[in-house]
Amino acid sequence: MDRRELKIIFMGTPEFAETNLKALIEGGYNVVLALCQPDKPVGRKHILTAPPVKVLAQDNGIEVYQPDTLKTEEALEKLSSYNSDLIVTAAYGKILPKAVLDLPKYGCINCHGSLLPARRGSAPVQRAVLEGDKVTGITFMKMDVGMDTGDIIEKIEVSIDPNEHTESLMNRLAVASAEKLPSIIDSWVAGELTATKQDDSLATSCPPIRPEEGEFTWDQDASDIHNRVRALSAWPGAFVMKGENKLKVLDSEVVEDETLIPAELMNVQPGIVVKAKGENLIVKCGKGFLKVKELQVPGGKRLASRDCAHNFTVGNPIM
Repeated sequence: MDRRELKIIFMGTPEFAETNLKALIEGGYNVVLALCQPDKPVGRKHILTAPPVKVLAQDNGIEVYQPDTLKTEEALEKLSSYNSDLIVTAAYGKILPKAVLDLPKYGCINCHGSLLPARRGSAPVQRAVLEGDKVTGITFMKMDVGMDTGDIIEKIEVSIDPNEHTESLMNRLAVASAEKLPSIIDSWVAGELTATKQDDSLATSCPPIRPEEGEFTWDQDASDIHNRVRALSAWPGAFVMKGENKLKVLDSEVVEDETLIPAELMNVQPGIVVKAKGENLIVKCGKGFLKVKELQVPGGKRLASRDCAHNFTVGNPIM
């Protein structure tokens, strides 16, 4: 089928989805409708802001639909009216009911940010970084009524840098997905691909990130703290508490060369500053040492360590 004749309904909300929608637009597909989550208030002033997919769709003359749920007769009638050939989803954030899945001629393809059946759920990228995975990827899946349980069409592996944050990894996954998506669609519609069932015994789940998951303590391993920092730096941020005071660590690095640490400070208590000079603001952890590269003190603004290391005293707690 000619790409211009293939009627596609696209469903997605954030930047990850925007990158995939852009690939469809630039690939010459006939995207007849874009669904995304409703506009939400953003920032301290709670300014109502359109999601990236909505902005891109409107800029390209594509109709936008933002229902609170797809489980209504109104939503089903709306989607049915387009007589679509294919639904493509990417980080839409809602499970599609069977009545919607059954609408398009070629079914529904989802671009999921993990190597299924590992990390089913809404936070696969954050969880991969948080748990120190070295490899993740994209799975193109034929959707069913479950949470990321559909048959697998194809996978792409993507390595994770040990100092990479969620945002960077998410961007690379989006690009990897967008580069492959057009050929997946073409081959799928042509009947050249066969989907295979997932092995449910290998499945792991990825529930949404909770605000309290940002908290850590200095008696944890430096690598575990570092993973929390880079996984959650955008939201909710990795933080340590002392009483009512919260210190956020926004960027970090595990110290590999421990010759940087004065011998007399090698075995101090966790949370003690062992170096505070230039770009080196280093703190003792339960195991190993963490180089704090960016932080936010209570009531203060974000600061790079080179701009504030001189405010900390070697041999004293960081808080």
